[in-house]
Amino acid sequence: MRATVKRKAHFNAAHRLFNRAWGNDKNLEVFGKCSLPNYHGHNYELIVAVTGEIDPVTGFVFDINKLKKIIHDEVEEAFDHKNLNLDVPEFKELNPTAENISVIIYNKLRGKISPSFDIEITLYETPRNFVTYRGE
Repeated sequence: MRATVKRKAHFNAAHRLFNRAWGNDKNLEVFGKCSLPNYHGHNYELIVAVTGEIDPVTGFVFDINKLKKIIHDEVEEAFDHKNLNLDVPEFKELNPTAENISVIIYNKLRGKISPSFDIEITLYETPRNFVTYRGE
C-alpha cells in the first residue's frame, strides 16, 4: 500500500525579482514592485509531501521526525531570515521566484531522500500565491 505523508515548515526571507539583462523599466513592467532595488520579504509556508510504500513493520511511509530534520537542515537553516539574492548561493545567478525556490528546495531534499520515494514541494509565497513542484 502506498500513502503520502506531509510536513509543513515555515521560513521568512527577502528577495528581489530582477533580470540583470533588462533595465529598471522592463523589470518594473514584468515584476512590478517585486523588482524594486531595496528588496521585500515573505513569510513562506512550505509543505513537503513524501509518497511511498507503508512499511509493514513500522507502519510509516517515512519517519516524520527524520523528514522534519531534513527540512530544517536543508531549507530552514539555509533560507530563514536570509536575503535570497545575496545570502543563498543557489540564487547568485538565478532569479528567486517562487517557482525557482521550489525547484531548489526539491533538489536539496531529493539529495537526502531515497529515490524510492516520490517528493512533492508546495511553496506558499502568500496565502493566495503558491507553487507545486514534483521534479518534472
